[in-house]
Amino acid sequence: MARVLITRRLPFPALDRLAAAGHDLDVWPGELPPPPDRLRELARDAEGLLCLLTDRVDDALLDAAPRLRAIAVMAVGTDNVDLEACRRRGIPVGSTPGVLTEATADLAFALLLAAARRLLEAAAAIPAGKWRTWEPAAHLGADVHGATLGIVGYGRIGQAVARRAQGFDMRIVTTRDTELTALLETADFVTLHVPLTERTRHLIDADALERMKPTAILVNTSRGGVVDQAALADALHRGAIAGAALDVTDPEPLPASDPLLAAPHLLVVPHIGSATHSTRARMADLAVDNLLAALAAEPMPHPAA
Repeated sequence: MARVLITRRLPFPALDRLAAAGHDLDVWPGELPPPPDRLRELARDAEGLLCLLTDRVDDALLDAAPRLRAIAVMAVGTDNVDLEACRRRGIPVGSTPGVLTEATADLAFALLLAAARRLLEAAAAIPAGKWRTWEPAAHLGADVHGATLGIVGYGRIGQAVARRAQGFDMRIVTTRDTELTALLETADFVTLHVPLTERTRHLIDADALERMKPTAILVNTSRGGVVDQAALADALHRGAIAGAALDVTDPEPLPASDPLLAAPHLLVVPHIGSATHSTRARMADLAVDNLLAALAAEPMPHPAA
């Protein structure tokens, strides 16, 4: 049987299946990810690796783990893994696609609604003693019903967001049907659902933000690097767009001193797109499915692209 390194404690029963299969589990006990040098040390004798998006799998790690023969990432994205380096070594890499679609789409729409109706600002007014009475011009937000939603990236999650938008009678435009520039110029809300690649890094840059309506709101539940955060902070300060709601940032977490956090009309949550009990448990199941298959010399059921 194989030694399997798991880079964080996971409160899900999926790991019991690895142990039941006779594999020797080495679980990092810390609440935070292991530092890179410690991860390389821990992986030295590992044959299987179950890691999270916070763990960088690169040449340095792979060189330090010569026995490694399977990597399972408990995430739909694998931008933390050098897939080409793994291919050169013949190490299969698996991810957890599909299972987090609905939960992430729920959060994307929750962020859209919260930003549109300025919920964060309105809720904060109460403990601050600023709720004096019903005021006709207080906390005015944007209409969602009947607005135009621009969906950048029309895969599983983008399509799930579109289904939710239909319930609000929104007009939907996507990058499947139109150029990004045209989408940005017409949308009242822009929501991002693309993987982070060299092509999509800073896809939403200063020029893209300038093309958006000054009344538009940006929502990002994909990866932080898809947005040029310095340009976003500038756009919010200048009122070039009306607001932004982010589940992801670059880096994660953002330092308290990051200029983006001082921008107005900004809502940031700590990468919770898949954070429901059932979704995270299912993600762990898929990651274990990938490991069990690869360690038995079988194809992974959910290989990374």
